[in-house]
Amino acid sequence: MLQGGRDPMTPQGLFYKDLPHFINADGNYLFCRYWEPPTPPRGLVMIVHGAGEHSGRYSEVATMLVKHSLFVFTHDHIGHGQSEGERLVVSDFSVYVRDCLQHFDMMTKSHPQLKIFLVAHSMGGLIAIHVANERQDNIAGAVFIAPLVLMNPESATPIKIFCAKLLNHVLPNVSLGYMEPRWISREEKEVVDYINDPLNYHGPVRVKFAVVLLHAVANLEKVLPTISTPMLILHGDADKLCDIRGSYLLLEKAASTDKTLKVFTKSFHQLHRELPTVTAEVLAEIENWLEDRLPPIGQ
Repeated sequence: MLQGGRDPMTPQGLFYKDLPHFINADGNYLFCRYWEPPTPPRGLVMIVHGAGEHSGRYSEVATMLVKHSLFVFTHDHIGHGQSEGERLVVSDFSVYVRDCLQHFDMMTKSHPQLKIFLVAHSMGGLIAIHVANERQDNIAGAVFIAPLVLMNPESATPIKIFCAKLLNHVLPNVSLGYMEPRWISREEKEVVDYINDPLNYHGPVRVKFAVVLLHAVANLEKVLPTISTPMLILHGDADKLCDIRGSYLLLEKAASTDKTLKVFTKSFHQLHRELPTVTAEVLAEIENWLEDRLPPIGQ
């Protein structure tokens, strides 16, 4: 399942050798993380991280899941964290989806008897929607934390969208600006941690990446009505990065009959890294929702 022996270097100067990874269809190294419970696992959970960050930022979520005897797995998307690829650049959004499906299939092949769940944040939510669409018969449920379903209306006005699409043909590497770290959380230490994390991408959002996201979001119009996966959607009503109206749209349009949306008042984008009281409530919501859909311990 995992490859070994390669010795290239990440953009951060870290060595891959002997670290868990797989090679995607383009021959790129994708760095992986695994949290395996000490007891026989009751299910699998795939964490899908957001744009510009990396899988290591979900260790607290993974630790909570492992306590429920869940085997958690994830990887850094191409161009993110300790994976290969130009930072925050992808030829097509389908590459993110394809790589997740590859990892998903590797794990389900190794553990065919276990139910599998998705936990996805931000752009990871957009990826997970497509993964769920491709593997509906194999997914027992999906948890979406502030999923990207609609672009932020302040940064994606009609005129800005028009200009981005125009520029993509002539100046695809032009910067559209930077992500504001203070928008991720009201908790100051979380903002500082985000800024100081060398595995996060702190550079500009380029035109070509924004256009890739625009096309993927537009494609949801066809995808959402086909999604029947049980889902829990969590979103802060003060989120400035992913429009909360997208979560309401997901709730409305998804074909699933088992779907719940919980809104967190005055909360920002990364609910799993928000004020301690909010984060505790978010983790409890995820725990309770998963427990209702998992087999009893020992079975």
